[in-house]
Amino acid sequence: MTQEPLTLYKLIVLYMLDWVNFPLTKAQISDFILEKEYTNFLTLQQAISELTDSGMVTAVTIGNRTQLHITEEGKSTLSFFQNRISNSIKEEIRSYLKEKNPQLRNEVSITSQYFRSPNGEYAAHLSAKEKDADLVSITLSVPFEEMASSICNNWQKKNQEIYKYLTEQLF
Repeated sequence: MTQEPLTLYKLIVLYMLDWVNFPLTKAQISDFILEKEYTNFLTLQQAISELTDSGMVTAVTIGNRTQLHITEEGKSTLSFFQNRISNSIKEEIRSYLKEKNPQLRNEVSITSQYFRSPNGEYAAHLSAKEKDADLVSITLSVPFEEMASSICNNWQKKNQEIYKYLTEQLF
């Protein structure tokens, strides 16, 4: 593969990360880029890996999601080279991110994972963040893995209702 297309894919990833004020997951970026058929999955993964290796993007894995954050070095690089992204691609990115903003934000700000605790039970850890501040963080101990998994799945679906309920009951 020539370096020019790979450079464009890296710039697209940086542009997407810079345009929002929250991290995006690899899956969210992949959904957009693959839907637009800019490149294939493996090439995109190579671009993201090179961005991470070069320090332009940081990757944080939470549960089964990898969140990507643009670094100051990434922002600086983008400012020098964003003219290599066509205006039509920039508009597609902005349009996509505006349309999907609430959904994308919710996917990265609401996390849940479960694990087996030392006492043999399972712990489901649930959290909701706004920007980088924790809104709520709950860990529930349950006896069975299926229960922990169900709690995590339901948190993804019902977190707003649960947060509202907690604030109403506690304030």
